[in-house]
Amino acid sequence: MPTYHIELFEGRTVEQKRQLVEAVTRVTTEVLGSAPESVDIIITDVKRENWATGGKLWSEQN
Repeated sequence: MPTYHIELFEGRTVEQKRQLVEAVTRVTTEVLGSAPESVDIIITDVKRENWATGGKLWSEQN
């Protein structure tokens, strides 16, 4: 059973998340031949102040 852990900046709508998990599940079943019921997806919303790239917090970037 594939399990996906997806981390996103907070602020996405429930509808956006719904579309994302439907698309990931669809592609997984097409490529791996697994049943949709076997695909788990965990979405973690992350505050920009808790994510950094290149030594800079995203909350401090333009």
